[in-house]
Amino acid sequence: MYYLPLNNPGNLNGRPMKIEENRGLDFIRETVARDVRNGKHGGRVHTRFPPEPNGYLHIGHAKAICTDFGIAEEFGGLCNLRFDDTNPVTEDEEYVESIKRDIRWLGFDWEDRLYFASDYFEQMYLYAEQLITKGLAYVCDLTPEEVRRYRGTLTRAGIESPYRNRSVEENLDLFRRMRTGEFPDGSRTLRAKIDMSSPNMNMRDPAIYRILHRRHHRTGDAWCIYPMYDFAHCLEDSIEGITHSFCTLEFEDHRPLYDWFLDKLEIFHPQQIEFARLNLTYTVMSKRKLAMLVEKRIVSGWDDPRMPTLSGLRRRGVTPEAIRNFIDRIGLAKRDSTVDMALLEHCIREDLNRRCTRLMGVLEPLKVTIVDYPGDRTEEMEFVNNPEDESAGIRMVPFSGELFIEREDFQENPHRKFKRLAPDREVRLRYGYFIRCVEVIKDDDGNVIELLCTHDPDTRGGNAPDGRKVGGTIHWVSARHAVNATVRLYDTLFSVANPLARDDFLETVNPHSLKVLRGCKLEPASTGFETGGTVQFERKGYFCKDPDSTPDNSVWNRTVTLRDTWKRILRNEK
Repeated sequence: MYYLPLNNPGNLNGRPMKIEENRGLDFIRETVARDVRNGKHGGRVHTRFPPEPNGYLHIGHAKAICTDFGIAEEFGGLCNLRFDDTNPVTEDEEYVESIKRDIRWLGFDWEDRLYFASDYFEQMYLYAEQLITKGLAYVCDLTPEEVRRYRGTLTRAGIESPYRNRSVEENLDLFRRMRTGEFPDGSRTLRAKIDMSSPNMNMRDPAIYRILHRRHHRTGDAWCIYPMYDFAHCLEDSIEGITHSFCTLEFEDHRPLYDWFLDKLEIFHPQQIEFARLNLTYTVMSKRKLAMLVEKRIVSGWDDPRMPTLSGLRRRGVTPEAIRNFIDRIGLAKRDSTVDMALLEHCIREDLNRRCTRLMGVLEPLKVTIVDYPGDRTEEMEFVNNPEDESAGIRMVPFSGELFIEREDFQENPHRKFKRLAPDREVRLRYGYFIRCVEVIKDDDGNVIELLCTHDPDTRGGNAPDGRKVGGTIHWVSARHAVNATVRLYDTLFSVANPLARDDFLETVNPHSLKVLRGCKLEPASTGFETGGTVQFERKGYFCKDPDSTPDNSVWNRTVTLRDTWKRILRNEK
């Protein structure tokens, strides 16, 4: 195990290191620490976060962001933000801006190091010509279907293209004509000349450039040929002087190709290190599949609070601190695994519990009239804003003779374990009085529409001077002062833990993932929260005020429930 001393002055970037003393390092940090000690790259640490601007970032990307930016910061290094914009078919400026917002929201800053693959298109083209000149690349006329057939299988070697032995002069001529737009889409590719019998399929003469007459979001119509990702990615790292290139495990088999390009071009060689991607139960971590949910209008957009996107989590009320804590807890590993959604919810709940103001909100209201309470009287009850944080102080909540309570807090014929309000039963109103139900009023269909109760004026604040106990405590909102609201309750987007185990993952979409409650009643203090503000509705969970709110009706998204499944899982494991 490697450790870095606290008195390490930093690397050659001149920034102090932030590795904690005696902290055990994961395998990536061990590698970086060893490289710094040994003076590799002159002791420099320079990473990059390289998203493709073809969708919004999800929580899996948060793991990569925390790794790329976090390790650079810990070792006194630098981290670039670089957009791998080599495919104009799927890319859009909207995605570029959303990615920037998400990274800043997570708490990271690329400073002046914002780059795009398209910044290097001319340099990449010249590198491709170098490979042709060295006899290491050729223009191939095979169709995509023929390329797949010639490629072979894992048990059968591939077949060399009939165009593989074109002369350097012919290849240069064809490649330059490809650039000028002489040939239609898909008619030719530039391929690396490596080894069609390699056991690594990525080394069987992979494509370097394809013809694509599509307008690019940054370069416009300047190019009609675009570099393939495997070719572009390693060159971008090299051009920017990246020392450590972190990526997920699916790129491990691509590393020999990454190395081959850099070695053959004889240019700066970063080190690629792979780690396991983040997989989460009851969701999918593919931008393509998430885009399908948006396109088919299964969700309202990329920022739908049911989505695992960072914008969706933010709209749901999740804080960046909770996400970073979650990423830190799951750590970095070399083996793929799936993390239980309950752990993410636990981290969210743990964070919000410390920071959120408690409010009272009645989601399915039932009217209560206190018949012996003066009709024109209003008094204020003292509430603690957050029992976890004394500095949060107190607030005064209005109380009157007409209240709303939660419909589920009353049963006309209570079962044995029911401890809340019932006919001729006394309960405590949170920070209020003891009340007793004396009459139940119903509509013509037999539905309970109102409860008539009495109160004990000596129990103000929720305690009886005679020391008598009651079975339950319920929350309430003064009807005269109630604020109207709409509340959205969310469940998992998919009904099974592993949606991708099915042939069609869309068949596992949970039809009950969203429940909308209208006519909810909140205490007046709820109006003091801006859009994005998160609170705890006592006994109901954590909720975030949504941008759909209007002056007449606030909209609140449930962030997470109060029940902590993860703690129960840990207890059961013990």
